[in-house]
Amino acid sequence: MLSSVDARAFRALAEINALIASPYGDVHGVFGRIVDLAAQLCEGEAASLLLLSGDELSFEAASGGSAAAGRRVKAGEGIAGWVVRHNASLITNDAENDERHRGSGSRKFGCAVRNIIAAPVRLKDACIGVIEVLNKKKNRAFSQEDLELLEITANQAALAVRSADPGGPPPEEVQQAEGGYKTLIAKSPVTREKLALLDRIAAADSSVLIRGESGVGKEVFAEQIHLRGPRAGGPFVRMNCAALPEGLLESELFGHVKGAFTSAVKSRRGRFELASGGTLFLDEIGDMPLPLQAKLLRALQQKTFERVGSDEPVTVDVRILAATNRDIEALVGQGRFREDLYYRLNVLPLTVPPLRERPEDIMELAAFFLKRSAEKMRKEIGGFSGAAREAMLLYSWPGNVRELENCVERACVIGKGGLIEPEDLLLKRMEPAAGEERGGERDLKAAVNAFKSRFIQQVLEEYNWKQTEAAKALNIQRTYLSLLIREFHLINPKETNHGKE
Repeated sequence: MLSSVDARAFRALAEINALIASPYGDVHGVFGRIVDLAAQLCEGEAASLLLLSGDELSFEAASGGSAAAGRRVKAGEGIAGWVVRHNASLITNDAENDERHRGSGSRKFGCAVRNIIAAPVRLKDACIGVIEVLNKKKNRAFSQEDLELLEITANQAALAVRSADPGGPPPEEVQQAEGGYKTLIAKSPVTREKLALLDRIAAADSSVLIRGESGVGKEVFAEQIHLRGPRAGGPFVRMNCAALPEGLLESELFGHVKGAFTSAVKSRRGRFELASGGTLFLDEIGDMPLPLQAKLLRALQQKTFERVGSDEPVTVDVRILAATNRDIEALVGQGRFREDLYYRLNVLPLTVPPLRERPEDIMELAAFFLKRSAEKMRKEIGGFSGAAREAMLLYSWPGNVRELENCVERACVIGKGGLIEPEDLLLKRMEPAAGEERGGERDLKAAVNAFKSRFIQQVLEEYNWKQTEAAKALNIQRTYLSLLIREFHLINPKETNHGKE
């Protein structure tokens, strides 16, 4: 039975996860909800989220009527600086006498600070920020339970940062073929068909327009096109066209010269130049402003462009891969996307199917994400329980692979070890709207897989996991039963808890 605190935390975390997975989510709104959640769960008077930017920490969001949001402090200052340097959480219930609090950015809250609890926000084990809560209400002390709740909340903040991907890597950071790529997992027939098509697309040098819902893995497919083609030895440079305002987007894409605008203190190469000899991936191309679309079309046609503030042409050799989750044809019809640019990009179209249309990939992806998260968090988790697998196979995954990854990572944080249970996943039951029918074949596949997984698990448990006897009861070959056990990632609870017997 969940305590009232646990239940409240689970509901709030489910809400945050839905916001993160939404393609229309506002990252700053998510940050604001996260700090509100942190203050509520830890019963503090105020909370803040600070993210690392160079040698400064920027207050991205603050609660409790604080005026701290938008301010910056030195990365080495106070409690937050200590958390960044040590990449570790802390509790101090006597802030006035704690040397780490002297000159702390926490003083920006404009209130007397009695006690503080703080946790690092991490991406790939690296600390990228801090979430902190001040002044436990009713003059009480912060506890270890408060710290555990804050660490879970910090993990949600990290998921929000990663999902937002504000602008991608810095302009001078070129990701070479030897690293920085995601793993593509393909078990379903529809995904394998797409991979066979990728080899033919990769061999060409034409532009590719990758279509698909938000979170479906379009960038992973773009990476595979690059890695399978003749440009694999060159750079693969990413750019999110929806993450930057128009003025900055042009500079990021084409670069600028010193003095081109007020903050241009030195000349800088853009993504086009950085990608020369390799591939430029333009994500969310449907959100590119019309004036910039004309300049992009000219660069594609002539393979030349000018940096912002310069009339000197720059020549590049770049293959363009573009991606969008929007209806480009509708945008063309509305005059919001250039028809000539659409045809220039759509030479080789590729559509990535949503996760609900490839249910065979769900547990393969989930097992991969669980192994990675468990290793990162140094937790011993044997896999997913039968009920958890059933819940995952029956869920529609509106946020696709990104939602699945976030869900598994969160379950790894919340889970208490052993097996991941349905309550750790925090999945909402997705029901069709009034008058709306479910996609019969897609849901049928998921339901059949869920039934097979549950039924085989029950028979194995009935025969004490003796596969020969279970196979006879199921009227199948033992080798086929072993294959099904691997396919559905079935786990013997006795081996999970006590080791192999």
